[in-house]
Amino acid sequence: MPFTHLDENQQPQMVDVTDKAVTRRSATARALVQLTPEIMRQFDGQELQSKKGPVFHTAILAGIQAAKKTSELIPLCHPLPLTKCSVTIQAVDDVRVEIRATAVTDAKTGVEMEALTAASGAALTLYDMCKALSKAIVIEDIRLLEKTGGKSGDYQSAT
Repeated sequence: MPFTHLDENQQPQMVDVTDKAVTRRSATARALVQLTPEIMRQFDGQELQSKKGPVFHTAILAGIQAAKKTSELIPLCHPLPLTKCSVTIQAVDDVRVEIRATAVTDAKTGVEMEALTAASGAALTLYDMCKALSKAIVIEDIRLLEKTGGKSGDYQSAT
């Protein structure tokens, strides 16, 4: 199967969705962020507090904003009217947090990139807000967990 973002001359193109039906589409992505024990000592069970303010709340807002700006960041993405975008952050263990981002739209194309961009934007914001404490923060395992709707059908990650 050829790449859909290349034309017959192997040049970049935006996928033509003109004849596709508008359907409900959703996607959930995640990013794991490995912080440090020093940073996690600032965690009160709900939030990380820093001199820059509430870290998780700021990262959640950044993730939502990133999802809304996906078509400006990723050259061949269609601009989509998001009907919902949610981002959550929770501790996985004593040094890692998981960011989950869900995007929903009623459109002609899917929202996987919006969910992935939301998770990435939130993870980068965590780094930015915590880097004064440590530069050893690692953003890892950014992936699509599931998607629904569209011609290709539903997808569920094996892990």
